[in-house]
Amino acid sequence: MKNIAELLRSVSDKPIPPLDLAIPLSDYTPLDLSTTNPDLKTIDSTDPIECQEYIDRILTRNNATVAYGGYLEKRNLYNDKIGFSKGSPRNIHLGIDFWAEAGTKVLVPVAGKIHSFQNNATSGDYGPTIILEHRLGKVTFYSLYGHLSLESLYGLQKRKAFRAGELLATLGTPDINVDYAPHLHFQLILDMEGKKGDYPGVCSAEDLEFYSKNCPNPNLLLGF
Repeated sequence: MKNIAELLRSVSDKPIPPLDLAIPLSDYTPLDLSTTNPDLKTIDSTDPIECQEYIDRILTRNNATVAYGGYLEKRNLYNDKIGFSKGSPRNIHLGIDFWAEAGTKVLVPVAGKIHSFQNNATSGDYGPTIILEHRLGKVTFYSLYGHLSLESLYGLQKRKAFRAGELLATLGTPDINVDYAPHLHFQLILDMEGKKGDYPGVCSAEDLEFYSKNCPNPNLLLGF
């Protein structure tokens, strides 16, 4: 883990944020959607409208355009999602979410090629999803972009190359991104385990040891 952490930190002295560069970093604000946030005790975070209203209040309070956070955050957001509550509940978030308006541009933070893509349209999933493959020295890793617009998948081909900072996609609306408030789910993955177009973005407490190692903190790359 130390080696991949050092490698990710070495990518750039000035990390490229995953959203439109026209949005300055001063317009980003942290967002807590964890089970320990007392503000959420009276809010149904599984409802995209109530969730969006809460996010909007945080953005307004902090004079911000983008709210972000959530790595290894335990959430109630998935309580109504089919398949998330069977057995050990899957409620620990494995990426960072960037909550912003639908249509916001999504950028590539580090050069890579298309590994796979698909529309994961089942309840609780990502909706349109793109996974990039990156190679730094002898190390290969992957980045996942979920909750995109359908148009983001048009014209894509496996192995298509993207430069750092290049436009990859745009954010989808709730009807497209499976009833979540508009946001980007950004996740790093070391081993895709043979999966294509999809990879778990939420895990159970009993699987946390594996997934926290296989999905390192995106902040190592993004610097948030």
